[in-house]
Amino acid sequence: MQLRDDAEAAIRSWDAYERNRGTTPIIDYDCHPTQQQIEPAASRLHVLRRLEALADEPEAKAAESRTRERLRADTAYLRALLGERQPLADYIAATQGCRADGWSRAYIAARGEMARAAVESMGVPWGADTLKDLATREGRLATEQAPDAIRLAAAELEPLVRKLADTDAPFQLSIEAVNADAYWSYWLDGVGPNARLRLNLRKAQFTEVQARVFALHEVLGHALKGASYAARSTATDVPWVRLLSVHAPQQVLLEGLAQALPLFVIPDDEQAVARTRLAHFQQLVMSELHLAINAGTPIEECVQLAQSQVPFWTADTVGDLLSDRAVNPQLRSYLWSYSAGIDWFVSLAETGKTAANEVLRAAYRGPLMPSDLESLWPDGPLVGSGERTGR
Repeated sequence: MQLRDDAEAAIRSWDAYERNRGTTPIIDYDCHPTQQQIEPAASRLHVLRRLEALADEPEAKAAESRTRERLRADTAYLRALLGERQPLADYIAATQGCRADGWSRAYIAARGEMARAAVESMGVPWGADTLKDLATREGRLATEQAPDAIRLAAAELEPLVRKLADTDAPFQLSIEAVNADAYWSYWLDGVGPNARLRLNLRKAQFTEVQARVFALHEVLGHALKGASYAARSTATDVPWVRLLSVHAPQQVLLEGLAQALPLFVIPDDEQAVARTRLAHFQQLVMSELHLAINAGTPIEECVQLAQSQVPFWTADTVGDLLSDRAVNPQLRSYLWSYSAGIDWFVSLAETGKTAANEVLRAAYRGPLMPSDLESLWPDGPLVGSGERTGR
């Protein structure tokens, strides 16, 4: 698969260039590590010319070329890094491979009522102190307790996930503590079967319930999936680019399933389900902000939109949500995958149970794109939209 190999070589050289500059890496999970010395690209413009040349090759124009879709995402993201600003819908379609239509106010309000009911069933009132009260109710963990709690929860839940996913791929996990001024609380990357989990002490908070949810999301959602892809890449000459990047169209699957995994694995765990319902609602409100700020809606209106629905978001939180989604080229693409992904997978857990087994098994075999998800569940919603597929 010459085109795939050439694309991977271009991505590796681009990644080396960005790492040498101390900027954001391009590769987040390397499913097919190499021992070869990687020469950094000469410049971003050099990488752009190479990616566009590859996209013009006959193999890239084949109807079923997964490499073509990856090249499209890389090119769009690189152009954004260079200063080009596509309309949001075009940018999301090129990078995340899905729609950026969003969801109706009525739908978001209904999901908000579900989240509120789930939280209040835990004995926690809905208001400015919801997150603090919920953490107290769940049982706070000291920062130094978090790694052991996460490992214990992952060990307990791993057999259930492996059975659902039908994977026996081995993986090794390391956990590091960092202090970063960034939106993320947790970040997982990896090479082959080796995954690294970073806990951002500036953002992360831990409870006993969050340890279970977190173990499902990062360890059994991301690390096990990355290791499964790596194992398959070793055993089979797969047709997809074996370097995962958050600006590429597999991310809807990765973030969507990771967030919704409690609904598939521990649906009777009321506390974990409440956290998932709350995350789903918040992501839908974030999607409204994502669309609004990119459409030129004034900041004041965006803030009112956010705080009228989520009373426990602080002004600092809302400010970060807006700037991340409007200013940062990576996050303007990547953060949409959380909203689009969790909504699709929550819907699958609720109404697509006959398709769920097939989807979960496929999800751990290879990095599915939104179009793959829609094909596996033809009665489900369009990814990134409240519309149904209608097929």
